[in-house]
Amino acid sequence: MTQSHPTSGAEPDPACPVSLDLLGAVYRAEPEDLPEILAEIPPTTRANLAVYLYGKSHMHQLGLSVARACERDDLVRVAGEIGSVVHGQAQMKSARPAAPNPAAAPPPRKISLGGGSAPKKISLGGSSAKSRSFD
Repeated sequence: MTQSHPTSGAEPDPACPVSLDLLGAVYRAEPEDLPEILAEIPPTTRANLAVYLYGKSHMHQLGLSVARACERDDLVRVAGEIGSVVHGQAQMKSARPAAPNPAAAPPPRKISLGGGSAPKKISLGGSSAKSRSFD
């Protein structure tokens, strides 16, 4: 059985508005380096890239990062109402939970499923059941 392996590398997605090299640079960029890379991309192309990345589930957050470098009008021009939504979400504060403040949080309550140290006795017949005979 013969397996074939691609020899030419990754195939570019025709819907991607930038080259594979530029897409890779954006994808691999450290957060502090991303604005410099995005500043080199024309505004309309940058807006198209933001919407493209936003639509990919595995690159959704990167799309929002790119959208932060875009003007709302550019996003709306390239994607209509979706561009407006992307811009709004990009401007919101990060949804990541903040580090908890140990002094402000009460200690977690202990929950026991055992019900305590001594087992409870259950009576099914009350005190009159003790003297009855069920022969």
